[in-house]
Amino acid sequence: MTEVTLLDAVNLALAREMSADPAVVVFGEDVGRNGGVFRATAGLQERFGAERVFDTPLSETLIAGMAIGMAAEGLKPVAEIQFLGFVYSTIDQIVNHAGRLRNRTRGRLGCPMVMRVPFGGGIHAPEHHSESTEAIFAHIPGIRVVIPSSPHRAYGLLLAAIRNPDPVIFLEPKRIYRLFKQEIEDNGEELPLDTCFLLREGSDVTLVSWGAMIHETRIAAERLSDSGIEAEVIDLATIKPLDMKTILTSVEKTGRCVIVHEAARTCGVGAEVAAGLAESGLMSLMAPVERVTGYDTVMPLYQLEKQYLPGVDRIVAAAHRTLES
Repeated sequence: MTEVTLLDAVNLALAREMSADPAVVVFGEDVGRNGGVFRATAGLQERFGAERVFDTPLSETLIAGMAIGMAAEGLKPVAEIQFLGFVYSTIDQIVNHAGRLRNRTRGRLGCPMVMRVPFGGGIHAPEHHSESTEAIFAHIPGIRVVIPSSPHRAYGLLLAAIRNPDPVIFLEPKRIYRLFKQEIEDNGEELPLDTCFLLREGSDVTLVSWGAMIHETRIAAERLSDSGIEAEVIDLATIKPLDMKTILTSVEKTGRCVIVHEAARTCGVGAEVAAGLAESGLMSLMAPVERVTGYDTVMPLYQLEKQYLPGVDRIVAAAHRTLES
């Protein structure tokens, strides 16, 4: 086994699947010769050649449209958009073509494409580089949205995404690209999509999060444990389709739930989780659901970034509020 970062795990998964399946191609802005803006694709062009790993013009619309066309004709494209703030021009292609292709052709054509996109704040980036607008994609029918929170999950979930017959938006939390390492065996084993991961068992409150915020959520759970409160931690991992069964089972045990995400509060994925609990788990809840989120404003520049991002103190305070209700 090798200790790798989340960024390294993405590279390992891409290399593994490209070795196993000649239909897999990787492309995007600067992903070939330079290895991508974060170096997630470093070394792949040298290993697999410029026909399978190549640079595109600075046109996100072109990247998305090309990926859909390739997927419809039997390839398995893995396209990179440099930052989530640059992705909005692809929405036309994603909504009108990627999400509809199977339905439009009555199953004759599929769209086995993956769009990799670094997202989220916390790296002191300029404007358009720190968005957390995953809920936009979660609202599109026919699109699967996957967000890893660790090197192990990045490796296994990306393999599963590439092998999936339908389009996947694979959002990579860049704040934790190099934050920590995990031991990974590069064995080609995928992790299940459409499934939450139980990261920590507890009996008093359920903490639900995904992506980079899992880091603060787990620290908050440890701090709560120091005061005698045992928090269960759930990583959504796939936010569309959402595995409510795992969340409902946890809340049936704990009776309380705190949802944590850095995206803006209004119409965020946390609201969908809360709605699912209201619809199917109301009798299990002993307190109102709490949401700890970003604010309904544009992600500020780096001097105010920490004030925007939910911190451990806010998560712990929300957990205490549920226990006091």
